[in-house]
Amino acid sequence: MTKTLALAGASWIALFAAAATAQTTITGIEDVDDRITDIEETATDEIERSDDPLRYGNPNEQPGFSGSASLSYSGKTGNNESQELSVSTRLRYATGPWVQTLGVALDFAEDDVERTKEDALIVYDANYYFDDRFYAFVLGRAEIDGLADEADEIETDAFIGVGPGYRVINEQDMTWRVQAGVGVSYLRDGLGDSDTEEGVIASSRFFYRFSPEVFMTNDTDVLHSGDNVLRVNNDLGVSFQMSDVLSTRVSYVTDYNEARDIRTDNRLSLAIVYGF
Repeated sequence: MTKTLALAGASWIALFAAAATAQTTITGIEDVDDRITDIEETATDEIERSDDPLRYGNPNEQPGFSGSASLSYSGKTGNNESQELSVSTRLRYATGPWVQTLGVALDFAEDDVERTKEDALIVYDANYYFDDRFYAFVLGRAEIDGLADEADEIETDAFIGVGPGYRVINEQDMTWRVQAGVGVSYLRDGLGDSDTEEGVIASSRFFYRFSPEVFMTNDTDVLHSGDNVLRVNNDLGVSFQMSDVLSTRVSYVTDYNEARDIRTDNRLSLAIVYGF
């Protein structure tokens, strides 16, 4: 049997806080176990996020349809009544130079008084490969909050962008691809007022392997919207495969937005996964 121990930032503090305060069952074991699972998933996602399958040229996708789906449901009766339902699916379709991916996640929740969550997330990603270096992309995203009913609440947040991409470097130990294009964002608040604006998007994905156990990534995304607001996100990270059972990643994320009073946010994170 393999067990995984994951550390992410101040995860130990959160873990012991959960053990001391979360007691929704008689022993509280279920709450602690759920919290450990959350910490494991957070650390694992942080490490796996650096593995970009598009870095190395046209990926060898399974021809035709493939994908996965999941469903989670829980319900309570008695002193407190509630229901929670989560549904997600990821579908891929590959044919010739076309590779398309569609992801959908739905979350619903209600208690004995009212509906408390009605969210939908949709992501579409399509790439057409002209050769090993040059490709075209289409990116689409929509986030919908079915319960938004106030002016300061976002009911729909959507974006779609298209453009070309090119792999400047495509070697075994170093890859660099860039892509740029035009896009349109759409915002609709809880009262039905909407705003649509055009923008220019650009992205850079750089990978360098120092050794079989250590590699670095630097991912940059830039969006300049129609209201002359510049937004930049840069994620610099180094991943270490210390042994067959120990992996770690250190990353530094900078997020810049001209529309904010404090324009720059920075985040330093450490993720460690140890299996034994």
